[in-house]
Amino acid sequence: MELAIHNADDTGLQVSDQVFDAAYKPGLIHQVVTAYLAGGRAGTKAQKNRSAVAGGGGKPYRQKGTGRARAGTVRSPIWRGGGVTFAARPRSYSQKVNRKMYRSAVRSILSELARQGRLLVLPEFGLTAPKTKGLVQKLRELEVSDVLLVTEGFDEPLFLAARNLTQVDVMTAQEVDPVSMIAFDKLVLTEGAVRKLEERLA
Repeated sequence: MELAIHNADDTGLQVSDQVFDAAYKPGLIHQVVTAYLAGGRAGTKAQKNRSAVAGGGGKPYRQKGTGRARAGTVRSPIWRGGGVTFAARPRSYSQKVNRKMYRSAVRSILSELARQGRLLVLPEFGLTAPKTKGLVQKLRELEVSDVLLVTEGFDEPLFLAARNLTQVDVMTAQEVDPVSMIAFDKLVLTEGAVRKLEERLA
């Protein structure tokens, strides 16, 4: 298939149908996005159960004759200062996603963005100075505001210019992920980034 290049005289950029014209798979995308978000959870929450709380070795008072409920330890979960009944333990929230599934989901997202007209291709960003004003002007020319910019490699001027814009993010083609791709209204790629994505997802 062919992707139109913004502000270019030629007809467009020939790209792989496998990467940019794949079938839309909402179920797979949901699974991969959920797994990606779950993998980012720390899972470091920890609480103490009754066996981990200090003290409570002896019976606090005798069994009968006090008029109070019988008790064997002051560290019972129903006592103030006692252990937690179902105490949280450090755990991993990661979910297994096969490499083929992950790549297929990313191809599906790229293809659907292209079909919806939310994917733009530029020869290059051409930002020489790390100035936010210059990037804002460039985005205004492209008629985009909520956008993910994807470059072939690390572009320091572009990264520095975009870091103060809340609705703009910059990534390389190697590090772009499914969550970032669907988090923005538009996806803007350089020609080099398109080729890198084709290599990565082929």
